Amino acid sequence: MKLIMAVIKPFKLEEVRQALLPLGIEGMTVSEVKGFGRQKGQAEIYRGAEYEVNFLPKVKLEIAVSDDAVDGVIEAISETAQTGKIGDGKVFVYGLDKAVRIRTGESNNDAL
Repeated sequence: MKLIMAVIKPFKLEEVRQALLPLGIEGMTVSEVKGFGRQKGQAEIYRGAEYEVNFLPKVKLEIAVSDDAVDGVIEAISETAQTGKIGDGKVFVYGLDKAVRIRTGESNNDAL
């Protein structure tokens, strides 16, 4: 099992969710986060004064999947979230040792 974490632009969230449905992804955790990378923030003007926003709003997705679903999920996220501009985001994959569904006690792949 793997835990896929993706950081994407907020307006791409619904498109990514729709792209994951045909792959059998039935659940994910979504968090509103702020951050920066190579994008380095952006300059904005407020009441005539320019100021710099160092942390930009992003959305973090966390999706637990079986090993055989990893490549398809990464491909779906990457293709759907891409705008071709700086700040599109990143995808990270972590090993997941154990998962337990609290309601039923099912574990590992059965809990996903």
